[in-house]
Amino acid sequence: MLSFDELVEFVRGHSRNGEPTRDESSTPKAVRISTADLVNVCQNLHQNERTYFDMLSCITALDNGPEPNTMEMIYNLYSIPYNHHLTIKVSLSRANPEIPTVTHIWKTADWHEREAFDMFGINFIGHPDLRRILMPADWQGFPLRKDYKQQEYYRNIKLDY
Repeated sequence: MLSFDELVEFVRGHSRNGEPTRDESSTPKAVRISTADLVNVCQNLHQNERTYFDMLSCITALDNGPEPNTMEMIYNLYSIPYNHHLTIKVSLSRANPEIPTVTHIWKTADWHEREAFDMFGINFIGHPDLRRILMPADWQGFPLRKDYKQQEYYRNIKLDY
């Protein structure tokens, strides 16, 4: 099993668009990378015999709010044969939140990315079927964004909350 330091060095070796940073306050420990490095880093973490992160456990989106004006994508990876965990974090602009899909690496990313699109409005470039998964197709807005305003009516039905 590789140590966190070794995993950080592995990620650093496959990053071309910025220096990865460590986030040891995260559980499991995380590495922050640039959006441009996401696919290359993930492909190498998945395909390399030393790391073989064969499981994408979860993808989480996070809205940091209008003041920092950023959002985050958080990828929880697990290697079944090596029993090691790693979190990859990527910061996005709230004005135009988009990031490449990883569905071609892990099939489980399909619905995770659709959920992040549906709830936060994050566009996954290259996703094979990016459409709402939880909300109706004609729903307005993205309910988990911090600036979301609840609709008063949906299909002529008053929404009281």
